[in-house]
Amino acid sequence: MYPACFLMKIIAILFTLFILGIIVLADQNAIPPFIKALYDFPNGDKVGHFILYGLLNLFLTLAFLRALPKRTSSRVVLSVGLTLALLITLEEFSQQYFSARTFDLIDLTASLLGVLIGGWVAVKIKK
Repeated sequence: MYPACFLMKIIAILFTLFILGIIVLADQNAIPPFIKALYDFPNGDKVGHFILYGLLNLFLTLAFLRALPKRTSSRVVLSVGLTLALLITLEEFSQQYFSARTFDLIDLTASLLGVLIGGWVAVKIKK
């Protein structure tokens, strides 16, 4: 059986690749219909941003907490969360340069709230 640290790293890597895949597909206006259907309700994209980025921060934070046990938990949580928040913000602003995408401050807010909650849940799980 693999140690929990290894499994959490694999989950974090796979989920990161999943998110990157969605971003690339969205930039090319090529999101499959079954994924679009998940967002086919009022503010569905905002809910999606919140859940996806919340889970991403949860998985990444748990992986880093387990991989860096000598670092203080608050430092790891803050570092992962701020790094992710910066990357998400840059990605949201970059949407202005893709014809299939539009910058939306509410999407960004939902994403950042997801990061915040994901980090909070990671801390609660780690305790």
